[in-house]
Amino acid sequence: MLHSEAIDPTGVEWTRVDDKYITVRYISTITSWLITIAIVAAPVVADAMLGWGIPDWLKWPVLAVLLVWAVIDIVLVPRRVRAIGYFERADDLLIRRGILFQRVVAVPYGRLQYVDIEAGPLMRKFGLCTVQLKTASAATDATIPGAVRSEGARLRDELSVRGQARLAGL
Repeated sequence: MLHSEAIDPTGVEWTRVDDKYITVRYISTITSWLITIAIVAAPVVADAMLGWGIPDWLKWPVLAVLLVWAVIDIVLVPRRVRAIGYFERADDLLIRRGILFQRVVAVPYGRLQYVDIEAGPLMRKFGLCTVQLKTASAATDATIPGAVRSEGARLRDELSVRGQARLAGL
């Protein structure tokens, strides 16, 4: 059993993204896989219709692996979304992602250049947004996808104020 506590700082209660983000990720993941499978299956269909001569030992294992990979990817969507979280500390914002390959990023408020909110049509339909944190270093840029729009606006305003206060204190 994998333990998420391995890289989590002590005493942190993660704020999770909204559960509606699971539906958004399902829609985008399934759409991506349908397009990918259609592209890979097109030569198989053409082979059946035109007799191109693609060997069976090549086309069926490739399609089978692709379908298994798609199913696993789709099944893991809820766990991946529930692994996303953030925590506001006094001097920085922690952002956590990942189930197998976990990542915790600390973004110091004094390094924030700007906080951006983005919401495409699908995210807007579900009342969600992505909060993007931009710093002087590309390595510490971070995102919080799936935040409720009101929480995203609050984070943008609060983090901008904290960033300006820390920057003025330098």
